[in-house]
Amino acid sequence: MAGAAVAPAKRSGGFVRDNGLTIALAVAVAASLGLMLLAGWMAFNDELAKNGRAAVGLLAYAGSGDFLSALFENWESEFLQMAAFVGLTAFLFQRGSAESRDPDEEDAGPSPLVLRARTPLRRVAAWFYSYSLGLVLALLFLLSFGAHLQQSVRKATEEALWRHAPPPSLWEHLTSATFWFESLQNWQSEFLSTAVLVVLSIWLRYHGSPESKPVEAPHSSTGK
Repeated sequence: MAGAAVAPAKRSGGFVRDNGLTIALAVAVAASLGLMLLAGWMAFNDELAKNGRAAVGLLAYAGSGDFLSALFENWESEFLQMAAFVGLTAFLFQRGSAESRDPDEEDAGPSPLVLRARTPLRRVAAWFYSYSLGLVLALLFLLSFGAHLQQSVRKATEEALWRHAPPPSLWEHLTSATFWFESLQNWQSEFLSTAVLVVLSIWLRYHGSPESKPVEAPHSSTGK
């Protein structure tokens, strides 16, 4: 009697091949962060020279409000973009987009993990795990937002001291147009780039990418 067909075992391609995407992105982060630090340091010292002040060292600049405010300002917007995208795609649709669920499919309902939970505590834990990706991204956004605010206050305080003006309080800075301009100039660009990806994936393709529909898929098909 012929035995049942056995699926071929998955073959590991080695650590670098199996983790190439994360490695490439980590290298890109490190390189761009280093170049951002160097460029920011040079620009900061140029500004100091224009105001007749002594230049600061690279390490001193790396710990300054000027650099850290800009750093967390960008992290904040990126985590907001990812958290919003994960959350919104759970219940909103864009017909034809590779980044959307099919609006004609039935709603999956509660997670099976939640339905199988036998106690209220396990049910709560299962619920949090079911939404953990979006929740952690939202938490990272809030932490980055708080760090941006703290370092932006430091930057404003340093600038106020140079002008011999009173430094702003945390609340004054939080409610200032300057702080919200720093945040919103990045938020709008993140939402724009996400919307462009959602819409362009209806008509355009990138062979081999999980973010694209198959090349031969019709424009009207939705999802990967």
